[in-house]
Amino acid sequence: MNKYEAMLIVKPDLSDEDKKVLFKQIDDAVIKNGGQISQSAVWAERRKLYFPIKKFQEGVYYLVGFNAPAPAIKEIRNIYKLNEEILRVLFTRMDI
Repeated sequence: MNKYEAMLIVKPDLSDEDKKVLFKQIDDAVIKNGGQISQSAVWAERRKLYFPIKKFQEGVYYLVGFNAPAPAIKEIRNIYKLNEEILRVLFTRMDI
C-alpha cells in the first residue's frame, strides 16, 4: 500500500448539505477500492481560480490523505471523473 494525497476542486455553488454528501462520496470511493483514509478536510472555501474551469471562476478545495494499493488509483480517478460536482482532481504519491 502506498500513501497518497488527492486535492479536489469542487463546485462552489453547492449547499452545505450537498457538500457533506459529496465529501462522503469522495471518501467512500477510496474505502471501496481498498484504501484507508488518514485525513480528509476542506482545504479552502470558495477560492478564486487562476483560470475558469467548466465556466466556474471559484472552487472549494478538498484534501484527502489516504493509503491505497497502486491499481486502486485508476479506479478512484474514474469514479471522480463521473461525478459532475468535481471540477478537477490531482493525485500525489507521498514518498517517505
